[in-house]
Amino acid sequence: MSIAVQESLLDLSGEAAPGTVRPERIPLSRGAWIDVQRGWLTGSAALFDRLAETVPWRAERRRMYDRTVDVPRLLRFYGEDDQLPDPVLDRCRTALSAHYAAELGEEFATAGLCFYRDGRDSVAWHGDRNGRGATHDTMVAIVSVGAARPLLLRPAASADRNAGSTLRYSLGHGDLIVMGGSCQRTWEHAVPKSSRPAGPRISVQFRPTGVR
Repeated sequence: MSIAVQESLLDLSGEAAPGTVRPERIPLSRGAWIDVQRGWLTGSAALFDRLAETVPWRAERRRMYDRTVDVPRLLRFYGEDDQLPDPVLDRCRTALSAHYAAELGEEFATAGLCFYRDGRDSVAWHGDRNGRGATHDTMVAIVSVGAARPLLLRPAASADRNAGSTLRYSLGHGDLIVMGGSCQRTWEHAVPKSSRPAGPRISVQFRPTGVR
């Protein structure tokens, strides 16, 4: 699969490597929070190229109401016993597990990869509530490589929403966002479709065991 991606001027340091985890914490409502660190993974364009070419991506179909539809992105999931597709992802997971060990109380164990090929690919509003995320505080750490795409967040309950309640973060080129506390239960996130030209992006979601 040959896909060109426009490199960021901040992402030209050669081989991809995670930096020190020093995110900015942003408190949300009802015990939720996010950590954001721009350009945490330096040289991420090289990692994007390798993942785009070597990961055995899957195009999936899912039942939606009364019909089966194409999932508008490519997917690949690596369980806790699976070998990750690139050693840089192992180093990312190790660094994140070490930084959040005291808060999380366990390691990040799995990696879910999503390939957004252009602006037509997206993910609808949701929380990672399959498994423990439905009832317990947890963390999901997302590293984005490739072109930046908006990640939107909003309170899950309509009663808590107002004109200014939706947050928007443009993530790509090695950016890191971590959703923690009650975020998966009390907030939702989405990557919307875009009618404007949008370059390809891969997001890597690190999760603890039993969270999907």
